Amino acid sequence: MGWALVAAEPHQRKGWLKRFDPRFWTVDFARPMMASVVTTGATSLRVEAVFLRKQDLAGLIWEAVDRWDHPLLGYETRRDFRHILLTFRWRSGGIKPLDALHGPTLTIEGRDAAGSPRAWYVRLWNYAEGSAEDAVVRLDFDALDGGFMLPGEADRVWAGDIDRMFVSLVAPAYDGGEGVLEAAAEGWAELSGIAASGSGSVLPVGDAVLPEQDPAKGGLGIANGYDDVYHLTPARVVRQIVQLGYRGDVVHYVGMSHFMRLARAGDGFEPGIAGGPLSGPAAAWHAAFAAGCAAAGLGVIWSLSYELFDAYCPPGWKQRDAAGAPALTGWVPPSTLLSPANGEAMGWLQLVARAFVAIAVAAGLPVKFQVGEPWWWVNPGGSLCAYDAAANAALGGTSVSIPDVRGGLDAGQTAMLDALGALLAASTSALVAAARDAAGAADFTSHLLVFLPTVLDPAAPGLRRANVPLGWAAPAFDVLQLEDYDWVTAGRGAETAPARAAMVARLGYPVDAQHYFSGFVLLPEQRGQWEAIADAADAARRAGVARTFVWTLPQVARDGFVAFDEREDGEGDMQAFDAVDFPLAIGREALVVTEFSTQIVSAPSGHEQRASEWADARMRYDAGPGVRSEADVRALADFFRARRGAARAFRFRDPFDHSSAADGGLPAAEDQMLGTGDGSRRQFALVKRYGSGDAVQERIVHLPVAGSVRVSVDGVETAAFIVTDEGVILLDAAPGAGVVVRAGFLFDVAVRFAEDRLEVSRATFLAGELASVPLVEVRAPHGGPA
Repeated sequence: MGWALVAAEPHQRKGWLKRFDPRFWTVDFARPMMASVVTTGATSLRVEAVFLRKQDLAGLIWEAVDRWDHPLLGYETRRDFRHILLTFRWRSGGIKPLDALHGPTLTIEGRDAAGSPRAWYVRLWNYAEGSAEDAVVRLDFDALDGGFMLPGEADRVWAGDIDRMFVSLVAPAYDGGEGVLEAAAEGWAELSGIAASGSGSVLPVGDAVLPEQDPAKGGLGIANGYDDVYHLTPARVVRQIVQLGYRGDVVHYVGMSHFMRLARAGDGFEPGIAGGPLSGPAAAWHAAFAAGCAAAGLGVIWSLSYELFDAYCPPGWKQRDAAGAPALTGWVPPSTLLSPANGEAMGWLQLVARAFVAIAVAAGLPVKFQVGEPWWWVNPGGSLCAYDAAANAALGGTSVSIPDVRGGLDAGQTAMLDALGALLAASTSALVAAARDAAGAADFTSHLLVFLPTVLDPAAPGLRRANVPLGWAAPAFDVLQLEDYDWVTAGRGAETAPARAAMVARLGYPVDAQHYFSGFVLLPEQRGQWEAIADAADAARRAGVARTFVWTLPQVARDGFVAFDEREDGEGDMQAFDAVDFPLAIGREALVVTEFSTQIVSAPSGHEQRASEWADARMRYDAGPGVRSEADVRALADFFRARRGAARAFRFRDPFDHSSAADGGLPAAEDQMLGTGDGSRRQFALVKRYGSGDAVQERIVHLPVAGSVRVSVDGVETAAFIVTDEGVILLDAAPGAGVVVRAGFLFDVAVRFAEDRLEVSRATFLAGELASVPLVEVRAPHGGPA
């Protein structure tokens, strides 16, 4: 799989966009209110909103800067809105009407003609013809005035430097004060016949269409989350998915903070079910999303987790540790985890599942439902969150004290963890049953998503009894989905393969009944993590999982990530590397060339500027001197044809440099320093160093020879490690902080034939002439020990 992080370039913009296109409006608001915007036609959109407090306000937003689309798909930044006439029909209900105080107002944020920041407040009623809830609005940006009463309060807008504009929507009870509404107020607004005219009304827009990621051939899939895209139109989200080449199923996490219907609970809010568990705005958004996916030929895997925004969660629903502290995640503000033992919480979750399944059925989609990351949480200090009232009641006498789940466990504590696992499995089984029942006659596929770094935490090996219960064993679910991004982004990706094997051993799902999730990059300054994420996705595909997904679309768009298949022909993936040895009898006599690439610029004075372009040398070899007999010719010709000439790389033993030992002899466990421990890191790349001091050059070794690797930890040789398929050392236990890890090994080099022609004849070697069989090193294949 190839990948890149791309930025928008002027030549990449191949399309044109009318300003104020309905697909590119956004909506935003402050919790706990809810709102969404969906397109209802080529020139129309609809905003749904639920107001819970008197001060709640939703904004329908147009931005001059496209902050949400992938760089290949975004529209060009133009802050000059002069010479534009915008017209639309306005219809609304359940909100302040156009003619009211605090009625819909267009707030314009930018700078005046002198460059000073400022804002203008344009009352839409001043530019409307019709009634207060059904009118045609005409906004000429060359003659637009802010102010409530015109012309007396006219404040002329300078439209030459605008950052964004938004239309404010508030409940009928809005008066500028604060307080909780007695009952939720639902409102809506529609803009139809949206038309922009004038010389500044058209924008260049990225219209790239990347090659399809064919699911049948291991193409990468995409995951998404409503909490990250609630403010966008579903049409905009689906457009990005399709044009970035993602096909098949989209994993859509419905989230933990924006989809639920809320009801008043004292001075706060909690999930309500009167009228259904989904808020009106979320239901409208997801119905449009499902329809858009169906029209685009995409499927949807609906992901529902046990996670809920802490401020909305009833106290009795929360998992709690022995001290009564709730399970709290690291998000700010935090989310919490629902107790699998709490019948009311699980009943609500089942209603949510039924609601989303109904949306899928209405869209004509096969129903694919995922139970996302269900687990018993562990608070800091190893404090297990399995002591809420419902869990205590369900466990009865099985509930015992576990002060630190990372410590040694006695028989009673082990029995409690098994009982917790049974509770968790029963809750997930009931959730899947509810979703399946709601699907009715529709095709139904169940999925379970497990976060490996938590459920297989090496610091708490007993925890898997509770968080990977045997009740999940196949065929409890149709597909097992595994996620490990904490390991991948922390440089611990080598832990995934053993963890996958452990999951297979415990639950029995073969690799072709598994999905893998790779990602995500939390912050833009961490975009360098995409390399590890892409490598992990590629490793999962090579391992044979049924689908690999990258998490998530907002981060993919933010950082400009693109993925594409690297194929040599149209028939399928061509493996670039074969883990086979060059015929050693021939290679042992090879000529060796070590080369770097250095740019040298000479000044007229004779001084030079030199820039080294490669961090590591590249090796070249000529295996011709080893061809001494007809048997050698046959062996070489056979090997050359099997590699398809220069198409496929292979292993080669450098006759002069194939050992970690300084003298080229047998390796010892302390030959090369690999790194120092930090208490959690278990994987260490094999390296060989050349030179010393400031001039040392470090070579990453990817192809150790099987059985040759020796490892020492803190000066003591150990056998408690494995060598992964990527040629990385994975220790059974993480060394403590500052503990030195060293290793010795034999290794091969990955090379290919330098040419697609092979010329060797009997006359050549009988006459004592040397044949020429040039080989060239290739970079970092995945081969592992052999």
